[in-house]
Amino acid sequence: MADDILSPLHAEHVALGAALTSFAGWQMPLRYTSDLAEHQAVRSAAGLFDLSHMGELEITGPQAATALDHALVGDLTALAVGRARYTMLTAEDGSVLDDLVVYRLAEERFLVVANASNVEVVRDALVERLDGFDAGLADLSLATALVAVQGPAAEKIVSSLTAPQDVDAVIGLKYYASVEATVAGLPALVARTGYTGEDGFELFVPSDDAPALWRALLDAGAPHGLVPAGLSARDSLRLEAGMPLYGNELDRTTTPYEAGLGRVVRLDKTLPDGEPLPFVGRAALAARKASPPARVLVGLATEGRRAARHGYDVLASTAPDSPVVGHVTSGAPSPTLGHPIAMAYVTPELSAEGTELAVDVRGRREPVRVVALPFYRRAR
Repeated sequence: MADDILSPLHAEHVALGAALTSFAGWQMPLRYTSDLAEHQAVRSAAGLFDLSHMGELEITGPQAATALDHALVGDLTALAVGRARYTMLTAEDGSVLDDLVVYRLAEERFLVVANASNVEVVRDALVERLDGFDAGLADLSLATALVAVQGPAAEKIVSSLTAPQDVDAVIGLKYYASVEATVAGLPALVARTGYTGEDGFELFVPSDDAPALWRALLDAGAPHGLVPAGLSARDSLRLEAGMPLYGNELDRTTTPYEAGLGRVVRLDKTLPDGEPLPFVGRAALAARKASPPARVLVGLATEGRRAARHGYDVLASTAPDSPVVGHVTSGAPSPTLGHPIAMAYVTPELSAEGTELAVDVRGRREPVRVVALPFYRRAR
C-alpha cells in the first residue's frame, strides 16, 4: 500500500473517514460508511464515486479514427463527435486485453478510457498499433481526475452546478454522449455514462481541480440524498446491472463472444475502397463467431443466503457425484433483490434461462437457477 498511487482526492477520502484499500496500484476508498447504505443510496438517490484510477489516453491526428479502427474491435470512424462507444482491445487470438469506453471529442480527437489494471497494456498496444498512421497518443491518466455522480438524482445535482449557458446541453445529453461544460466553476468533460445501472454522469477534470469539484458535488447533492460511495458499492451495483469486470468476466482466456458481447465486434468494418479492414484479432474473432462457444456467460440466482463467489465451481446439480460444468466469475448478495446473485461461465447446453444448477459454496452444494441478465434494470 505504501507504493500505491494516491488519488487527487486522497485527502478528501481521509477526511471523510473512508476505509482505504489497494486496488490496481492505487490507494482507493473501499467504503465510507457501509456497503449496503452506499449501494442503496445510488439506487434511491445518488452516490459520488472517485474513479481517478482509470486510465485516460488521448488519440489525435488526421488518421486517429482509422488507427483506432485498426486497433480496436469497434467501428470508431462511424462514431459521431460528442458520442461514446463501449469497445474492446483484443489480442491476435481474439482474447480480450481490456474493455474500454472511447469518446469522440472532435473529428481528429478521441479519449480512450481504460481499466486501471490495464492502462500500461492498453497504452503500449495502442502505441504499437498506431504505428504507420498519422495519429499520436498522449497518456493523460495522472493529469486527469474522474468523478461520477450516479443515481436518480444525478441530473438534478450536476445541473444545479452547471453554468447557465451549459445547462441545456448537459441535461440534454443522451446515454453514451459527452459535452464540455463548466461545472462548479471548473471546465469539465461531462459524459452521461456509468457503471451502476443507474442514470448518471462521469466528469473528467484536471487533477488539481478535483478536490473543489468533489466538495461542490457533496454540498449540492446533500439535500438530494447523495453520499460518497466506494469500490465495494460500485462492484455490487455493476453486478446487479450485469456489467462485466475485467479480471472476472473478461480476461485473456475470453473472447467477446463467450461473454455475450459479440455485438461490439464489427467484422464488417471496411477501408475506404470497400475492402475489409484488417483490425487486430479479426481473423480469430471471425472464426470464433462461426463456431459454437465452449462456454456461455449466464446469470445465477438463489433464494438461500450463502453467496457464490469468484472462482467457485458450478455443478450440474446438487447430487454428490454431480460434475463441474462451469465457474463463477462474480457473486454477492444483492441488496436490491434481497438474495444472492452471480455471473458464471457454464457449458452451452446448461445456459438456458430456468436451468437448475448448483454452486459449491465452501463444500456445500447450493441450488441456483439460471436467470436473464441483467439482474436489475432501472425504470425509464
